[in-house]
Amino acid sequence: MHIHILGICGTFMGGIAAIASRAGFKVTGCDANVYPPMSTQLEALGIALTEGYAAAQLEGVARGADVFVVGNALSRGNSLVEEILDRRLPYQSGPQWLFEHVLKDKWVLAVAGTHGKTTVTSMLAWILDHAGRDPGFLIGGVPSNFGISARLTDSQFFVIEADEYDTAFFDKRSKFVHYRPRTAILNNLEFDHADIFADLGAIETQFHHLVRSVPRSGSLIVNAEEASLARVLKRGCWSQIDTFGGADFTPSSGAPDALPEPRWRIAEDGAVSCDGKAQGVVRWPAGHPQLGRHNRLNALAAIAGAGHAGVPPAAAIAALAEFRGIKRRLETRGVAAGVTVYDDFAHHPTAIATTVNGLRRATGAGRILAVLEPRSNTMKLGAVKDALPGSLAEADLVFCYAGKLGWDPAAALAPLGAKASVFGDLDALIDAVVGETRAGDHILVMSNGGFGGIHDKLLDRLALRSK
Repeated sequence: MHIHILGICGTFMGGIAAIASRAGFKVTGCDANVYPPMSTQLEALGIALTEGYAAAQLEGVARGADVFVVGNALSRGNSLVEEILDRRLPYQSGPQWLFEHVLKDKWVLAVAGTHGKTTVTSMLAWILDHAGRDPGFLIGGVPSNFGISARLTDSQFFVIEADEYDTAFFDKRSKFVHYRPRTAILNNLEFDHADIFADLGAIETQFHHLVRSVPRSGSLIVNAEEASLARVLKRGCWSQIDTFGGADFTPSSGAPDALPEPRWRIAEDGAVSCDGKAQGVVRWPAGHPQLGRHNRLNALAAIAGAGHAGVPPAAAIAALAEFRGIKRRLETRGVAAGVTVYDDFAHHPTAIATTVNGLRRATGAGRILAVLEPRSNTMKLGAVKDALPGSLAEADLVFCYAGKLGWDPAAALAPLGAKASVFGDLDALIDAVVGETRAGDHILVMSNGGFGGIHDKLLDRLALRSK
């Protein structure tokens, strides 16, 4: 079978391409932005790529394709989409294709949540791999333990990052409703994706669609600290529920939006317990990027999820001691002139706050210079701009890039006073950051995009200054 993938260079669709190729399909694809590293990864698999969405490719590389797999970045008005519709050619979404050709015969472990999906999915895949389960996986990032974001194996287990974003222009359900997991981790839930969801209730509805798809023999691994998830489950639940939370968390007695006391707990020192019995201690190496309370909870969710798949807690804890993190999750990009530059995918106030806090705990008194590009659709719409000052409170200086925003970031960051600066020009921002740095500082760059290659530019400028 020949599949032609529209939007193939996105992490998710590129992962599908790699999996389809491994499964023996002939795979071709196109994207508006065909560039490394995804382009080189795909070409190494023998996948022919076309730049752009010209309809002419239907007579070329895509000629005779059995099905067109359409990414959710594509919309009506796209020239290739319109030609496919006019010719009545067969098409389907990436999640639908993945279920029909891969997931339907697997024990699917799906990780959902506003934050931490990539981290928990990576941890869970690594735990299963370390325990000899050889899982397949599809992750929205690149775990350092694997060096790839997707793979297909002969194992019954498949771990997937379960995104709540919509499926395709013709299917406005969340992607994760297609996966039909046997193990579903509900890590957290708050408002995001303001471009497609009107409010938190709309997202909770999609999460309940996911809950409805888990069989009664399956398990929901749920963060007991999240009132939003309690509301989701109150709409109806037909599966086993396993709860987790921090050792410092105390459920509100009689609260209408509360889950039972967490069965799985993790303390500040990494000590894990289940039903009050000690299971071991998760120990990250000093300076490890997984520091912070949020990552302790991420680890606990992965331990509980792996437990449902038959991996004992002690084995899961041992695996996590060897977990090396994920690219773009507090990833050290380099050190120059005594200044360390980090890259992080944080783009929502909650993620920004936890990332800054994690770095603060790792660096102690070292100054943190936070460099932020608010480029997600939620950020561009300004839906969560009022939470930005609080999320950056632990940073010593804040530099914000104001490109193409529909709101005034200077006004939003005004509560931070003189420690916040806003720039409309990237070079001017880089000049300002470099001008403020001194040896021992930590520059934390946060964006869900490439940010104009700012990391290397900062390192190059710092290196020149030290000569």
